[in-house]
Amino acid sequence: MSAHGDHDMGHTVAGWTGSALATTGFAVAGAALVLGWAPGLWAGGALTALGALAAWLLHVTGWGKPTGPRPPHLRHWRTPDPAGRSGHPDCLGCRLARRRPHPAATGATTPTPSRPRARAGA
Repeated sequence: MSAHGDHDMGHTVAGWTGSALATTGFAVAGAALVLGWAPGLWAGGALTALGALAAWLLHVTGWGKPTGPRPPHLRHWRTPDPAGRSGHPDCLGCRLARRRPHPAATGATTPTPSRPRARAGA
């Protein structure tokens, strides 16, 4: 049992890496703003953008997590997501990577489109 009880906080390699880079970027940009150093503002903005990009890339390579709570055996932050490389349902990051989860992997069924029936006398 963790300090947070049975709640899945979503700690992942992707989350920690993106947060650390973004926090460092904001700190650099903040210090540069106080010091009046324009290249530091650009460097801080670049680090912040790099944090978002790194988190997304790690997520789509399987080091993120799907939406919602994970099973207890997958909650350690260094445990890769077994379904991460095939895509998560309703995940913006996976849609941006053009990943569509397979219905068999998610348990969802794909509805078959139905054709309208021809009317009598038409």
